[in-house]
Amino acid sequence: MQRKLYEEDHELFREVAQEFNAREVAPHYAQWDADHMMSRQLWTAAGEQGLLGLAVPEDFGGMGMTDYRFRAVLDEEFAKANHLAVGLAFHLHDDMVLPHLLAFGSEELKGRWLPGMVSGEIVTSVGWTEPGAGSDLRGVRTKAVRDGDDWLISGQKTFIGNGISGDAALVLARTDGGTGRGAHDSYSLFMVAKGAGYSTGRQLDKMGLKASDTAELFFDNVRVPNADLVGELGNGLEYAAAALPQGRLAIAVASAAVARSVYEATVTYAKERNAFGERIIDFQNSRFVLADILTEVEVTEGYVDRAMLAFNDGELDAASAARAKLWASDRVKSITDRCLQLHGGYGYILEYPVAQAFLASRLLTIFGGTNEIMRDLVGRGIAQ
Repeated sequence: MQRKLYEEDHELFREVAQEFNAREVAPHYAQWDADHMMSRQLWTAAGEQGLLGLAVPEDFGGMGMTDYRFRAVLDEEFAKANHLAVGLAFHLHDDMVLPHLLAFGSEELKGRWLPGMVSGEIVTSVGWTEPGAGSDLRGVRTKAVRDGDDWLISGQKTFIGNGISGDAALVLARTDGGTGRGAHDSYSLFMVAKGAGYSTGRQLDKMGLKASDTAELFFDNVRVPNADLVGELGNGLEYAAAALPQGRLAIAVASAAVARSVYEATVTYAKERNAFGERIIDFQNSRFVLADILTEVEVTEGYVDRAMLAFNDGELDAASAARAKLWASDRVKSITDRCLQLHGGYGYILEYPVAQAFLASRLLTIFGGTNEIMRDLVGRGIAQ
């Protein structure tokens, strides 16, 4: 069935994204994957092409493109090109950090951070997860203590994408002086720039998406001006909850894009590869598997497309975003597994896109809140 989500402007933007992938990413991606690090030049090149901070208003250097379909086009093109780690790195910057600054940051804070984020001169990460606190943000122990007009932040974060390559992190820290499990108003958000007391630990060796660096972060009395407090004191968890629908929508969009890409690559492979004198696709089992996968891909695209339109209309609530993320990420995990099986031994070789997609998709049921948390969130809404 033909998708009717995109209009002419989106397809013109797609051409820009395709050209960017071909010119700036494809020649270097294999080396970045081997190095576990992307070049900083990639970020400034993306800024020059207008691919970062699409929703940032013109007053702060952006284009004010709040239509989420443009971000979806970018994710689809990263998936088609098998540049999945770039998609992840940009997602952290644009779908996790940026919404908090746009929605809750003061004009002074926006002026300090947004222009650099749009140009690619400032790369950001999300400093929420800790060794003892993943999806449960009320378990965060990093603390911020007032010191005159500044704050002193101390603590540890882990699983931080862009942690080494980034220039700053959006940090969730406890500001009520308490210990133990926090209350709803115990936490605040800060933009924390790298500087004295801000250090990165070892680079974590992930299963997949290796070109996107992931690390631990350590804060030892890092001095942060009060101007870099995002919004009001004590509202950190409220802000995180308000911005999570966009982050989870982005995961659903990426999941749908990877599912479509790996399905199409598998059909091509099954038509070209022979076994026992026949094409792989001529075996009934192969056709049955691909028929199921195509149906799941189209259902997932339709569901995620509806979620995108709801987001554009300001109607995507937390439970709806959780359902979209839950469905799409579960589907892509299953789809990539079955597609890898149809590739046989070649599917286990990392130079094949299906192997890369298999490893990348495994993150999507964990990232942005595990799917167990998604089920609990949706289930609690049903039980009310």
